[in-house]
Amino acid sequence: MIIGDTFRKYMEEAIGRDNALVAFSAFDAPASVSVRLNPFKPSSGMEGEPVSWAEHGRVLSSRPVFTLDPLFHAGAYYVQDSSSMFVGHAFRKLLAGIRKPEDRPLRVLDLCAAPGGKTTDLAASLREAFGDGFILVSNEVMKARAGILAANVAIWGDPNVAVTSDDPSAFPALAGYFDVILADVPCSGEGMFRKDEEAVRQWSEDNVALCQARQRRILADVWPSLAPGGVLIYSTCTFNRYENDLNVLWAARELGAACLFKEDVLGGMPGVIRTEVGYSLVPGHVDGEGQYCSALRKNSEVEYREVKGRTPRQTKTTREQPVPKGLDALLTRKVVLRQKGETIIGVPENIYQDVAVLEQSLHVIAAGCALGSVKGKNFIPDADLALSVILSPDAYPAVDVDREKALAYLHRDAVTFPDAPLGYLLVRYMGQPLGFVKNLGNRCNSLHPQSRRIRMDIR
Repeated sequence: MIIGDTFRKYMEEAIGRDNALVAFSAFDAPASVSVRLNPFKPSSGMEGEPVSWAEHGRVLSSRPVFTLDPLFHAGAYYVQDSSSMFVGHAFRKLLAGIRKPEDRPLRVLDLCAAPGGKTTDLAASLREAFGDGFILVSNEVMKARAGILAANVAIWGDPNVAVTSDDPSAFPALAGYFDVILADVPCSGEGMFRKDEEAVRQWSEDNVALCQARQRRILADVWPSLAPGGVLIYSTCTFNRYENDLNVLWAARELGAACLFKEDVLGGMPGVIRTEVGYSLVPGHVDGEGQYCSALRKNSEVEYREVKGRTPRQTKTTREQPVPKGLDALLTRKVVLRQKGETIIGVPENIYQDVAVLEQSLHVIAAGCALGSVKGKNFIPDADLALSVILSPDAYPAVDVDREKALAYLHRDAVTFPDAPLGYLLVRYMGQPLGFVKNLGNRCNSLHPQSRRIRMDIR
């Protein structure tokens, strides 16, 4: 990669000349490959070197064809840059100092969430820390990317995540609502240089300035929705001071906050570079592609006023639904049922009021878990239910398949289970659910969605 004088100066300002020289030498090396395991879908199918700051992170020696791994489709892991996992490490460290409210779930916002790497990391961390006692709002302003985010959240399988699609300017309507906000803001993308040649071509001093201004606008817009004393984690996948330290210092001064990372509160990690008010991860020093992370604690401002008794907004496509007979036995959580089109959705009971609040101000495109649909007297399970932690392990008879048959199922090829019970079956690979079929004896009807089928050659 050709290093321009301006970019060289920006890097040296941010991390020092010697550190920058190491980074420059690494920019022409191949990009790293890493995954983060789902602790609620344990399997032994993915091996690699551990990531220092992520218990469930693994750095792989080479890049497999993830599309041809059934565990990828089961949500047993998420493909995520190891540097990006550092944000989850900071979140967990800060979470240890946050007391969950006694009368409501902890409220967390991932503001710029697509495609879902940090959302799934936060969801796993919250569930490990608080069980069901949280709601994570995962937001993406661009509608197409929000759809991808919702699909990745469904595959990960946590029903306490609500996916929204709104500009940051919509969030002040929820004044003082969130206990924690993650703002992984759009940036000039210096951490993408080894993966994307276009990111190198698009980099310029003017683009850095444009990104800095946009990032400040995003912070100012979302700030009113953070509770007094709440924590905002700020991150980018870039290295320069203008989009990183200088923005955090600006927010502390202009919005009213304390910088939480002026001291090394996260503990020394191999290759992680301390900056004035944050941490910088750059190629050559760490295996990953790059990340910056800092955090602020809000000094004051408006507290959220709880309004009891709200119910989620009823629309032409969404309405409350009576409980179909026997449905409770399929689930491990108490839920409130709603119906969207023909699909019955189960919203965990303990976050139902929060969903009601969100739907008064935001565009909620998914919340809870799609359970299935009713046709006549029959309940037809949804593909999302198979992948969700809400599904009882004894809900349906299970059939365990090898890799060849798992890929055939995911490709939507014809599969048969002549020795299995008739009716709906849960298809599993290495103990992890992939989806449902309806076994008719001599053939099966697949319930695997066309939108998720493998389209490449599986042979």
